[in-house]
Amino acid sequence: MSDAPSSATTTGFLSADARLGALDAQGIAGLLAAAADLTLIVDAKGVIIDAAASAECNAPVREWVGRPWIDTVTIESRPKIEALLRDAQKGTTPRGRQVNHPAPPGPDFPVRYSAVRAAADGAIVAFGRDLRPLAALQQRVAEAQQEMEREYHRIRNAEKRYRLLFQLSSEAILILDGAGSRIAEANPAAVALVGKAAKKIVGAPFGDLFDEASRRAAQSFVTALLVAPRVDNVHAQLAETRESLLLSGALFRQDGAANIIVILSRMGGATALSGEKTGMLNALERMPDAFALTDSNRRILAANAAFVDLAQAGSEEQLRGESIERWIGRPGVDAEVLFANLQTHGVVRHFSTLARGQYGSSEDVEISAVDVAEGARHYLGFCIRSAGWRAGRDRLGGHELPRTAEQFADLVGRVPLKNLVRETTDLIERLCIEAALELTHDNRASAAEMLGLSRQGLYTKLRRYGLGDLDDDEAAGDGE
Repeated sequence: MSDAPSSATTTGFLSADARLGALDAQGIAGLLAAAADLTLIVDAKGVIIDAAASAECNAPVREWVGRPWIDTVTIESRPKIEALLRDAQKGTTPRGRQVNHPAPPGPDFPVRYSAVRAAADGAIVAFGRDLRPLAALQQRVAEAQQEMEREYHRIRNAEKRYRLLFQLSSEAILILDGAGSRIAEANPAAVALVGKAAKKIVGAPFGDLFDEASRRAAQSFVTALLVAPRVDNVHAQLAETRESLLLSGALFRQDGAANIIVILSRMGGATALSGEKTGMLNALERMPDAFALTDSNRRILAANAAFVDLAQAGSEEQLRGESIERWIGRPGVDAEVLFANLQTHGVVRHFSTLARGQYGSSEDVEISAVDVAEGARHYLGFCIRSAGWRAGRDRLGGHELPRTAEQFADLVGRVPLKNLVRETTDLIERLCIEAALELTHDNRASAAEMLGLSRQGLYTKLRRYGLGDLDDDEAAGDGE
């Protein structure tokens, strides 16, 4: 707030006598009081003889009446009061000056005064503007500016720490632009690992770092990060050095834009996988039999390409987090039998069941599974092989009935009784029909007689279980 007097030239009324001459004393007093926050009438000696203040101002003007004006202000403001009185007595153009009235026990009370001589006897009228609202506003602005400066320094310090950690980190770190999958930043460890100059890495597409066989995996890695909070341990091979890496990453947002932080881990050293283990992982990814890894809650963590095809999914990312029961086992019993045995024995071999695709396809399969403990965590691995036309016959052809009956006992308390009874009844009924057909060398009339069924009843059950090939004449004939 400036204390310099205003040098603006006052523009007067065109005909004050004609317009204001008819005002009486009361009207003039009202005008003077309304013209400013404070209005003081001072005699020729500088003594306040009357005063008025607005309700908003709330200044103790009544206490000032009878006192010299100069005694109502602080010491540093007294020369300004003397200048106001001197200029008013001379009749010069009024100039505003800021003075401070003491207001114990609080802060000083700032007022900007202009003074004019109002009568021939030397009386002076001083108009004051209360500057406390302006001072409060200036104080808030100053505090806000100080807070902004503190926040600015805090952000600058945080950025310095981030830069220092980013540059000195022994881990290879890349920052990707989530929208275009281009590399925005690379720390020295990443530059050394990739084997290219920093200026060739920054701004390049992320997939260009890897060989042709790994670019699809790298692109899938970025795509998965745009919909998942974190993705870990994706295998890829660098194009420049042919070195195998594991990619881990997380998505973060900055200024409304999506960015990705990627950590490149070298698959070498004492704690990394050997070349043979890496080859085994690559073979597992490319093997024709489906393979899936789940957590202890049976939710898929990873799957190879064959499992993605079996599930009729578009990519591995669509399967992550889904329950594997969605894709394997008949509803109700099969899956519970599989998981009960896996929990009890830790290993399951040649378990015959069905695999289902998300578009309704189904296929007879054999499953081998293992429960692996890794510290406090458990992982379940499933190898799924197509059993083709043999699956239905092998599963219910007599070899697995005792084993399945024992497994049904394990399900008591896990599966409702009506489901167990229905599955067991279907199993035995199909087994008996197949045995009768084998004993009669597929003579269906003899098989029906052996089972105590009519031919039409036998055909109905054959259709139900999908056994044999029935033409329309056989399906319709009952007395032939």
